[in-house]
Amino acid sequence: MNILPSRGNVSLFDELFRDFTPGFFIKPLHGDPLPSQIKIDVKESATHFTVSADIPGVNKQDIHVEVDGPLVTIKAEVRQTDSDSKDERNLRMERYYGAVSRSFQLPAEIDRDAASAKYENGVLSLTLPKKQGGQGGQRLHIE
Repeated sequence: MNILPSRGNVSLFDELFRDFTPGFFIKPLHGDPLPSQIKIDVKESATHFTVSADIPGVNKQDIHVEVDGPLVTIKAEVRQTDSDSKDERNLRMERYYGAVSRSFQLPAEIDRDAASAKYENGVLSLTLPKKQGGQGGQRLHIE
């Protein structure tokens, strides 16, 4: 027989324990989902487009930008490796892993040879000069 009064299926002791220790027991979590798409800002001047894309937590080598006429495609791959140790265990892992991409079309064709890309502090900055004509896609080198 339980001597603790209860409310429904939950005893007062359970409620007291839950109130005093929220978050004490952390459930393991591994691999939150990737963002549904890369967030971008696009600005236009008379001579070029400027694109800023938020891609945090990605190595520069894992970002690929392709330009095909007015079509721009940004792809990024986030890699996370599990590390096990005898002396410690993972309680919570919220860093995501996988691949994400975004394609968008600009109102004018891009001069691929003069285009440039720079990645700094989780933000990819593209400078895409305007051009009439051009064929085939080309991958940009990221500085």
